[in-house]
Amino acid sequence: MSPPTRERPRASRDRRPSLREPTITVESALLTALIVACGALGLAVGSFLNVVIYRVPLKRSVVSPGSACPSCETPIAGRDNIPVVSWLLLKGRCRTCGAPISLRYPLVELATGALFVATAARFGLHWDLPAFLAFFSGLLALAIIDVELLILPKAIVYWTLLLVGAFLVLAAVMTPDWRALLIGAACAVGWWALFFLLNWIAPRALGFGDVRLALVLGLALGWLGIWYLLVGFIAANLIGLVVSIVLIATHRMKRSQQIPYGVFLAAGAGFAIFAGHLLVPSIQKL
Repeated sequence: MSPPTRERPRASRDRRPSLREPTITVESALLTALIVACGALGLAVGSFLNVVIYRVPLKRSVVSPGSACPSCETPIAGRDNIPVVSWLLLKGRCRTCGAPISLRYPLVELATGALFVATAARFGLHWDLPAFLAFFSGLLALAIIDVELLILPKAIVYWTLLLVGAFLVLAAVMTPDWRALLIGAACAVGWWALFFLLNWIAPRALGFGDVRLALVLGLALGWLGIWYLLVGFIAANLIGLVVSIVLIATHRMKRSQQIPYGVFLAAGAGFAIFAGHLLVPSIQKL
């Protein structure tokens, strides 16, 4: 006579979740809140960047006086200074004189907000996030000024360097990861020396503003790793080459015309930060 078969116990329907599940839920909620908060912060920072972009090339203070209409110089009220929303409600015109307000203002605010959201999603709840928020703020302002005026104001470059450096020191203290900071500092010095040499050899091809910017690029990308700096440099030149060929082919630019190289350096840095972690492992295997 065969022994009776033992029935398998049924799975309990009211199984308690494991200890790991609430942790993942909390982390996801915190990350979502961080991304939303960074997006809102980016819109506000973008509003300030509009002031920086307009006033710094004119060597005017970005603090005082407050924002005013460029046409009638009437101070802008708080209700008319809400990022993006105020521009839409006013239909892109000054409340006082009716003069058109450039579309660039809400676009800069939206671009900064989008960059902050992407950066928060990329770095998450880590101590180096503030450094890269400052990094992209400075790069965006510099890129727009470089497109319009073909200059990279040293005041913006040095303030960006100061903020990025201070936040990375804080990240190194809190992590602690002094090795990453030392590599970033070494890359900043090395990249500055390389750009200085290129400027000395061909000053018309590479302005000294780009030499100063190399300090910021070397520090931020070097913090992530030397390979990120290389990816950023290659991407910057490839993007610059493609854009230049298209502009020359469409007769929108002459071969002898100076290009805003700072824009391509910023674009290359952005590509390295957001896509470098996908490329660097493959490059290291070569």
